[in-house]
Amino acid sequence: MSTEKRLPLDGVRVVEFTHMVMGPTCGMILADLGAEVIKIEPPGGDKTRNLPGLGIGFFRSFNRNKKSVVLDINTAEGRAAAIELIGQSDVMLENFRPGLMNKLGLDYAALSQRYPRLIYVSHKGFLPGPYENRLALDEVVQMMGGLSYMTGPEGRPLRAGTSVNDIMGGMFGAIGVLAALRERDATGRGQEVQSALFENCVFLSAQHMQQYAMTHEAPPPMPSRVSAWSVYDVFTLAEGEQLFIGAVSDKQFVTLCEVIGYPNLADEPQYATNALRVAVRPELLARLGEVLKTVHANELTPRLEAAGIPYAPIVRPDQLFDDPHLRESGGLAPMQTDDGETTEVVLLPLLMDGRRPGVRQPLAKVGEHTEEVLARLGGIAEKP
Repeated sequence: MSTEKRLPLDGVRVVEFTHMVMGPTCGMILADLGAEVIKIEPPGGDKTRNLPGLGIGFFRSFNRNKKSVVLDINTAEGRAAAIELIGQSDVMLENFRPGLMNKLGLDYAALSQRYPRLIYVSHKGFLPGPYENRLALDEVVQMMGGLSYMTGPEGRPLRAGTSVNDIMGGMFGAIGVLAALRERDATGRGQEVQSALFENCVFLSAQHMQQYAMTHEAPPPMPSRVSAWSVYDVFTLAEGEQLFIGAVSDKQFVTLCEVIGYPNLADEPQYATNALRVAVRPELLARLGEVLKTVHANELTPRLEAAGIPYAPIVRPDQLFDDPHLRESGGLAPMQTDDGETTEVVLLPLLMDGRRPGVRQPLAKVGEHTEEVLARLGGIAEKP
């Protein structure tokens, strides 16, 4: 008998009709936590597998630990197999355009009559309301939800540099699944869960909405903000290296001045408290910048670390493969890809009972598990 610990969602079966990022993220989280996740792909495979440019890493990043089954749900035979498979599952995930699943008879209203224990998760652009039939993208809702305004300089709204709402929307979908499973234990019935990009983005902007509610002043974009702290900025060091440094208390400011070899600066009366320093922040940052531009990062960062001063290098995503903390903490794990190569993937940012939910199987080839899964239905497997 195996002594390997069970994962939290062992025994939960999920059937996933998703593409791109949002729905696949939800499925990946559930798969990493132990669910059997069966990804339904169209003939030829999910088009996300072959995206170019900035989309090239989507499929590898958000589809691990899943099985791949090819079904053409646009045919009567494919839909019948899909419906039977859904009936054998605890959870169904989808993130297609509004109205498509209704047209195919794969909507919650139709399926729940037949399978009342089913938990049905729709990943949408908008929750029910005036916008619900609009098509949405991460960039669309970042513009609508306040995030782009807060990120860019005045007059130049700027989207975040990653698919933040798609990924977080998938996270909220997974949270909804966990809550619905818990509720089903008590009631015996499933339910529909909806997670949406726009509402997710507004949640990210909620702190700035409350800022306005309390001050009655529209919050300025982050590049134009009035900082709460005097030293909280990116400095250019010797040879053009950049380093973020934050000194968020009077004690930290005094310590920072000592670390950079400028202790007398902290003795000047206009810098006695954080409030006074914020009032003259541009002048203070300029003076610190003059000192720091002669200092090398590899000399400064160990001193900041020892002194307990918050700091951060400006790191590109490609450099994270060599991050010592990610490596030693188990945040990266090898995964065999669908073309037989091996890559390192970023695991869920969770530690559960001392372990990281990891990679349990190679990234599935298109239709790799079609015969295995459809054999449970007693039907004939469709070839990829």
